Amino acid sequence: MKKKIFNNYMELFWIFLYGSFAGFLYENLLTFLRGHWSLRQGLVYGPLIPVYGVGMIVFYIAAKNLNINKNTRKKYLFVTFLSASFLGGLVEYIFSFLQEKIWGTISWNYSDLLFNINGRTSLFVAFIWGFAFIIFSLFLLPALQKHKNLMSKKTMIILTYVLSIMLLFDCSISFAATYRQKERKENLEPSNKIEVYLDKYYPDDYLNKIYNNAKDVQRLKN
Repeated sequence: MKKKIFNNYMELFWIFLYGSFAGFLYENLLTFLRGHWSLRQGLVYGPLIPVYGVGMIVFYIAAKNLNINKNTRKKYLFVTFLSASFLGGLVEYIFSFLQEKIWGTISWNYSDLLFNINGRTSLFVAFIWGFAFIIFSLFLLPALQKHKNLMSKKTMIILTYVLSIMLLFDCSISFAATYRQKERKENLEPSNKIEVYLDKYYPDDYLNKIYNNAKDVQRLKN
């Protein structure tokens, strides 16, 4: 039972890493093509953007449950596309909502696009998620399923443990540093040694360079 749970965890963990890294490449490629390149990343350390990792996990689970294969892809292509568009848009909306409520910032705003929902997602962006899922199911899913054969190897298990610890630290310090930044904006003084540490090693200038596309919601409203 424990082995099965760990194997499932390994599977989703690597899906998350692949998706987060692919999102990092995609976002930075977009900024480069727009002519104003600036490094985009979702965590303080490492080339990862978690919203894409979560999106890929959702895609992966959906693809497995829908039993997508070479025969069903063509038959249910349009339904699959619409379902993936909805799921991708939902993930993006939830992440935008949580970011605003927890940190008071937003990293994307689609208010200028038609058929947007509170600027958090839009029909056009949702369709991009849908196309991404089609590409994922046609090309990446078979490769990921082959990758599962490596999961039983000892080196892969050790690597999963090590990277899991690193990712946990990265997520934790990213959450703590950005939340402390929000408190600084509210003129709240540090109340413990951890907050003093965060103020010293993760000041606003440092975090603003990493999260250069994060916009303060209150300033936007004013």
